[in-house]
Amino acid sequence: VQLQASGGGLVQAGGSLRLSCVASGSILSTDHMGWYREPPGQERELVAAVTSGGSTNYADSVKGRFIISRDNAKNTVALQMNSLKPGDTAVYYCNAGMSTTERGKPSYGHYWGQGTQVTVSS
Repeated sequence: VQLQASGGGLVQAGGSLRLSCVASGSILSTDHMGWYREPPGQERELVAAVTSGGSTNYADSVKGRFIISRDNAKNTVALQMNSLKPGDTAVYYCNAGMSTTERGKPSYGHYWGQGTQVTVSS
């Protein structure tokens, strides 16, 4: 089971980027999916999350600028980032709580993607 993130890059302040993450492997079901970020020299923090039912939660710093969405059928989660600021510069990680059979029987775990760099220049 793995999460594969993509879509990071370098953008000027005020610009937009879209991050995508796809979960693959022996997945039975996916619970919450979300995005975290780790700014330089800081701890990892929640950016946005979405439940399997579509309820969303955003960090105050990104409300009104970022939109999280998911496709349950494809086990994907996306983060549309608009009006980007230099303070959004970080490595972004996707995260998901999933029931899988990777250990031979159903089990629940939290999985992380490999991280994708987002750099916003002023």
